[in-house]
Amino acid sequence: MPPQQEAVTHRSKIYADVCVDKEPEYSDYEHLSISWGEQDHYEVVRKVGRGKYSEVFEGVNVSGETPTRCIIKILKPVKKKKILREVKILKNLQGGPNIISLMDMVKDPHSRTPSLIFEYVDNTDFKVLYPTLTDLDIRFYIRELLKALHYCHSMGIMHRDVKPHNVMIDHSRRQLRLIDWGLAEFYFPEREFNVRVASRYFKGPELLVDYQLYDYSLDMWSLGCMLAAIIFRKEPFFFGHDNYDQLVKIARVLGTDDLYAYLDKYGLELDPQQESLLGSHTRKPWSKFVTPDNQHLATPEAIDLVDRLLRYDHQTRLTSKEALEHPY
Repeated sequence: MPPQQEAVTHRSKIYADVCVDKEPEYSDYEHLSISWGEQDHYEVVRKVGRGKYSEVFEGVNVSGETPTRCIIKILKPVKKKKILREVKILKNLQGGPNIISLMDMVKDPHSRTPSLIFEYVDNTDFKVLYPTLTDLDIRFYIRELLKALHYCHSMGIMHRDVKPHNVMIDHSRRQLRLIDWGLAEFYFPEREFNVRVASRYFKGPELLVDYQLYDYSLDMWSLGCMLAAIIFRKEPFFFGHDNYDQLVKIARVLGTDDLYAYLDKYGLELDPQQESLLGSHTRKPWSKFVTPDNQHLATPEAIDLVDRLLRYDHQTRLTSKEALEHPY
C-alpha cells in the first residue's frame, strides 16, 4: 500500500464560511437596488487617474453649506452585474478600518453613465512616496494595509487587486485607504473563481497556473510583492512581460523545485509552453537582494515577513491575522 497522501483541502484556512453563514442577501449583489443621488451635487475638478474600467476625478460636493472635496469614479461601459458587485461589497465593508468610503452613487441623466462618489484622499504617487519612507513608516503603512485586508477577509471578501495604485496614502495625515473594489469578490469554499484578476506583477502563482479554487491568500501574495518591492527598492519585484514570463520571474527567485511540489500537491499541470519557458532554477536566498542602498529597510524582520508571504503554496502563506501578529 502506498502511504496515504494527506487529503488536500481546497478551502481557505480562515474565514472559509463567512458568506455561507450570513443571510443570502449579504452576497446576493445581483438583486441589489441602487438609490441614485443627484449628479448636480457634484462637480469635477481634475482628472487624477484612469483604470481599465473607470476614469477617476477629484471633485467637489457643492450640495452642502461648504463645498467638500470628493473622488468621482466614472465607470466605463461594463456589465451591470460588475457595478452591483462593487457597490454591494463597498456597502458591506463601509466603515471598516482603512476601507475607502462610498458616499454616493449618481447617474448622468443623458448618457446614463454611473459614477461612484468616494471620500477624498490626498494621495501622493507611490513612485514618489515609497522611496522617501523610513523603516518605521513602512512598518506603519503595511500594518494599516493589513488591517484593511484582515477586515475584508473577515467579512468574507477577497480584494483580488492589491497593488500600490490601489493603496492611497495621505502621508501628511498618515492615513491609508484601500481602494478600487471593482475586482473584489465574495469568497465561498470550493468555488471556482476567475483567474483573470489582479495586475500582472502582483498575480499569485495560483492565477498563473490556472488554479481556480483560490481564496483570501491571493491578497497576501500581492501584499508580499508590494512589501518586497519597497524593502528591496526593486519596483516591481517580479517584473514579467506577460503572464507566462511572470511565473518565470517568480521561479527565478523561489526556485522550480518548490513550484513543482506545489503543482503536485494540488494536482496541477503546466501547459507545455509554460514548461519549456520555465527551465530549472534554484531558490535564490533573500540576502541576495540586500544592497547598501536598501539594507536599512531590508531588516531580518522585514525579510522574514516577505518570506512568509511569498510562498507558492497559498495554504502556507501567512493569513492577514497572522501577519498582523508578526514582529515586523
